[in-house]
Amino acid sequence: MKQVSVFSSQIQPVPSTIQRPLWSVMIPTYNCAEYLAETLTSVLKQAPGPEVMQIVVVDNCSTDNTEAVVREIGQGRVEYFCQSENVGSLRNFQTCLDMAHGELVHMLHSDDCVCDGFYEKMARPFLENPELGAAFCRFFYINFQGENEGISDLEIPESGILPESWLERIATVCAISVPSLAVVRRSVYENLGGWDTRCGLSGDWEMWVRIFKYYPVWFETEPLAMWRRHSSSTNATSAKSPAFIEDNYQTVELILSYLPEPMRRRVGRIIKRNTAFLALGSAKSAFCKGDSKQALDLIKKALKYRFSLLIILLSSRMIWQQTLGNLYNYSVKKNLPTLSVQSTQLIQR
Repeated sequence: MKQVSVFSSQIQPVPSTIQRPLWSVMIPTYNCAEYLAETLTSVLKQAPGPEVMQIVVVDNCSTDNTEAVVREIGQGRVEYFCQSENVGSLRNFQTCLDMAHGELVHMLHSDDCVCDGFYEKMARPFLENPELGAAFCRFFYINFQGENEGISDLEIPESGILPESWLERIATVCAISVPSLAVVRRSVYENLGGWDTRCGLSGDWEMWVRIFKYYPVWFETEPLAMWRRHSSSTNATSAKSPAFIEDNYQTVELILSYLPEPMRRRVGRIIKRNTAFLALGSAKSAFCKGDSKQALDLIKKALKYRFSLLIILLSSRMIWQQTLGNLYNYSVKKNLPTLSVQSTQLIQR
């Protein structure tokens, strides 16, 4: 089964001359040394020997002490590869897949961790189900200090292969939140390709929908991973950027192309509306930072996603509120008569 798009990176088969382990734990990183030690420790304390598990840190040309952390914690057990220049997240992910020799690939973000038993328990469904393409588990949300802040949703009551109807769920929302939670057979990447270059940082969402369309996927109900949420993470720094919003539009269009009718129409209304709300939220943040040009560009993107009465009204209200605020600030600065604060707030409502 070869379904590689011209926009997806080709993943070549592992040469027959290379002895293959069961696992490839690939850790892409960039300036994340403060969390990397904890990530590596969580893997190493349950890692079998190199003949069973390959562990590689793929550094996107960090400027911190990432290499020193790998040397100290890895003690020769962890391979270290550093890009000659910053190639961007997607190309760094591509390098991870190219370097992976194992039958099963676990892409573990350098600020996340795995719980005890992750690799033993996540290997089992693949060994018992040869047709299985990927598997993911529940996870704990942790903060920058490693404190537990909750647990992810239960997708099905008991561990097992997800039903075909789950396609609508994964198409509507990226329920596999980060690659850190997913294990994929390398042969699946070889058949379907890597991340689609048109999707940017939301490419993992498109990838999971693509895999689910062509392969059975296992859900493990036991929480076996930890997803760290902090202000300097890629998700936090990029989720409200105009580039991410624009990439998301292409991602949505690709996801919808995988769906049968009438699911495509039903899901399309939901995810285009949700992404329009995301764009409006980003526009509000831009207004608060004083970047009206970026805010207006994001409002245009929201209307591109969903040109509906609700989005038009919300956009108009946001622009009107900003205009009132600018007029009020100008009047105060020039010492001109102004509306009272109470009157301004009443109009803004």
